[in-house]
Amino acid sequence: MSETQYKCTTRHVRIFTARVEGDNLVSDSDHLTLDLDPDNEFVWSEEVVKKVNQKFIDLVNAQKGSELTDYTLRRIGSDLEGYIRTLLQAGELSYNPDCRVLNYSMGLPRTPELL
Repeated sequence: MSETQYKCTTRHVRIFTARVEGDNLVSDSDHLTLDLDPDNEFVWSEEVVKKVNQKFIDLVNAQKGSELTDYTLRRIGSDLEGYIRTLLQAGELSYNPDCRVLNYSMGLPRTPELL
């Protein structure tokens, strides 16, 4: 990775060229750190967090050998946003009713059809 520091911020994903030390982010151009759903818009099971983390690792590994650029980092963030939407639509993830602001940023929740 290059020495330039990058970050990608989307609605539900923040990616930094940094590592976590205690409660702090320390700049590190050889490491990517994922901050998932910083506003707690969703209710996350451990299984779904593992799926998103694995998808992140897969997307990062797909970039190995290429120079990390602002574009590639944003692409990873956008792909993760799409994956989160897929999990929500599949019912594996749900909106957090205790979220500070419910704006249904990934679409309205599914409701059972009325007979």
